Amino acid sequence: MLLELVQQQMPYGKYQGRLLADLPEPYLVWMHSKGGFPDNKLGRQLALLYQIKLNGLEYLLEPLRNGQVPKFH
Repeated sequence: MLLELVQQQMPYGKYQGRLLADLPEPYLVWMHSKGGFPDNKLGRQLALLYQIKLNGLEYLLEPLRNGQVPKFH
């Protein structure tokens, strides 16, 4: 799911075409305050991104942006 945040684009709205990981935190906070995120895959992705940004964990996405997908054994 983290990998999708750095690959998938926002499909609609003011930030249409922008990578999900690049959505500004104030936008996610606004969306959360207006009743939450949609009840679908995109909503779950936005909720995860909201938590990542809210808790200062953006650094977790940086290796994925650079194509360094971790390998699990």
